[in-house]
Amino acid sequence: MRVAVIILILVAAAWVTAFWRASKNEARTEAAFPPEGQILDVGGIAVHAVVMGDGPDVVLIHGSSGNTRDMTFALAPILAKSYRVIVFDRPGLGYSQSFNPSGETIVEQAEILQTAAAQLGADKPIVAGQSYGGSVALAWAVTRPQAISGLVLIAPAAIPWETPLDAFNTIAATRLGNAIVLPFVSAFVPDWFVDKALDAVFAPQKAPDGYAEHFGPGLTTRRASMHANAKQRANLLVEITELQPRYGEISVPTEIVHGTADTTVGLEWHSERLIEQIPGAELVELDNMGHMPQVVSAPEVAAAIDRAAERAGLR
Repeated sequence: MRVAVIILILVAAAWVTAFWRASKNEARTEAAFPPEGQILDVGGIAVHAVVMGDGPDVVLIHGSSGNTRDMTFALAPILAKSYRVIVFDRPGLGYSQSFNPSGETIVEQAEILQTAAAQLGADKPIVAGQSYGGSVALAWAVTRPQAISGLVLIAPAAIPWETPLDAFNTIAATRLGNAIVLPFVSAFVPDWFVDKALDAVFAPQKAPDGYAEHFGPGLTTRRASMHANAKQRANLLVEITELQPRYGEISVPTEIVHGTADTTVGLEWHSERLIEQIPGAELVELDNMGHMPQVVSAPEVAAAIDRAAERAGLR
């Protein structure tokens, strides 16, 4: 009995230490990487938006575990020379507020981001999304067809898959994981592990010099962000399965950009099947490119947005 009590005290002390250190790390990260843009009030929900440039409206939607800084590192500055670019933090990530305790669906995210875009005067933007953001962009095109001029999908998660959710996100999506596991991750994850994880996302490329310093990985490893991201990831397969039968309804010019070496969201499984389901969709395969063309091949992605704009009569 005495041993059990001692163990319980030690575990409690470790959790308190992790909670304190996680809070300290999060505060330090938010001071170092504050919001890049403005915080909009969208029906009582905070949405972080970065706006730059002039011209036809383009909305950029980041992927899983991301934030606006993923798009503002390379792609948004290129586009801002010819477009008014609006980059959003998806709900629960970056500085946008989470509003669904069960995890915001891709349809809910499309709705709030479209409403936020309209609030900024972008009634029919070109919508470009990467990975999970591509799923949200697809939901936007399907469910809000009057509020989009063109669709650009960058390594999109689009076709129902067979692999299970990874162990970390399975745990992080639960209340218990959020309360017990995530404080330790936020408190003690080492920099070398974060760097390794970034390179794994970019593989076979590596994260470019300066990317981590711009992106702010600590924003991703905040407890609330990890929990929101995991819940969204846990629900995505069901949501994509429900959305897929409606891809044929998409009528706007659609461009798809996907790397041939992407092992996170496979080209053959997703984009090569997706192109057959969206009328008039065009696919550009980037040779030996991994999962992050919006960073590593930003000019090629910008060119796809140019093509969508031309096809939509915006250029």
